[in-house]
Amino acid sequence: MRLIDQDGTNHGIVPLRDALERARLAGLDLVEVAPQANPPVARILDYGKFSYEQTKKERQARKQQKQIEIKTIRFSIDTADFHREIKVRNARKWLEEGKKVKVSIRFYGREITRPQIGMDIMTAIAKDLEGLATVEQEPNMEGRNMVMMLTPAS
Repeated sequence: MRLIDQDGTNHGIVPLRDALERARLAGLDLVEVAPQANPPVARILDYGKFSYEQTKKERQARKQQKQIEIKTIRFSIDTADFHREIKVRNARKWLEEGKKVKVSIRFYGREITRPQIGMDIMTAIAKDLEGLATVEQEPNMEGRNMVMMLTPAS
């Protein structure tokens, strides 16, 4: 195995027994940092400090990730026009904030036999939000729901 000591000095390929002995004499741990390498790379270091720094880096990386929030607006096929306008206004606000919007139409009872009405509502909503949003997922049926996904236009 290739050995790197606590100062960062590369000692080349060293037998495992010698590497363990050097780590014991330094009062530190022998940690395999690149097991997939040929030969594997081990390092003499304080394992507690090493694992603490790793979790700190992971936490910092998670903090800097951007979480995309998905907001949902729900309709039925007999939703009144003024209610639809209110929900589209909310969707417009969310899209301006950079959030995705999931548009869902629920079919009750025998309404399921008339999916074309739901498709017309979906196309009208997409047309209302045309400059602000792009259709990520075309309207499709998922059980008794018709779903369409909108993302902010770039």
